[in-house]
Amino acid sequence: MVLDRGLVFMSDTRTNAGLDNISTFKKMHHWEEPGERSITLMTAGNLATTQAVVSLLDERTKAPDDREPSLMAAPSMFQAARIVADTLQKVIQKHSRSGQEASNAFNATIIMGGQIKGGPTRLFLIYPEGNFIEAGDDTPFFQIGEMKYGRPILVRAYEPTMSFDEAMRLLLVSFDSTLKANLTVGAPFDFHVYEADTFKIGHTGRIEFDDPYFQAISVGWGDALKTALLSLPKYDL
Repeated sequence: MVLDRGLVFMSDTRTNAGLDNISTFKKMHHWEEPGERSITLMTAGNLATTQAVVSLLDERTKAPDDREPSLMAAPSMFQAARIVADTLQKVIQKHSRSGQEASNAFNATIIMGGQIKGGPTRLFLIYPEGNFIEAGDDTPFFQIGEMKYGRPILVRAYEPTMSFDEAMRLLLVSFDSTLKANLTVGAPFDFHVYEADTFKIGHTGRIEFDDPYFQAISVGWGDALKTALLSLPKYDL
């Protein structure tokens, strides 16, 4: 999510290959050079594909002079997005006979955002085909994975002037609505709050399902919905 103050990222940690094979894996990853750049990446889709992409990107950052292209050497966030997009496309092509098909078993989608010194904060949605789009005034936030249940809340309540605290509440409400409707989404939730022009990883953490604050948000949102429904004009039968 793009705010006037910076960027807010949140991801769940549930992966599944059927109802009897559910696991917890980290879907959010960070790279930083304090004072120069901070890049955050979130993944959805085939776990083998996303782990291969992250491993390749991470390996290149450890010896950027010998392993190109590296996120730590990208001159802009746009160029960083191209590196991630090319890496994703190549990994899919390697594991599939039709790497251009987004619907194949090896597909994956990535959200990448952050800031490199000399440029603004930027947020990108990267598709399995290797192309990508950037967030803007008309599309200030991106979702990947299971999105339909939580999206209406974001569309109705998002404001670019929101504080980080307000954005966190909004994202937790969106995730709460999603996990109640879809078993493929579940806690814990990882988050990263990046403040513009700090060029370092900001406040990060993990919110468990039984976290008192999350439970208060979940119960409070449910009660507020019931109160709002009862306050609407009655339908005359």
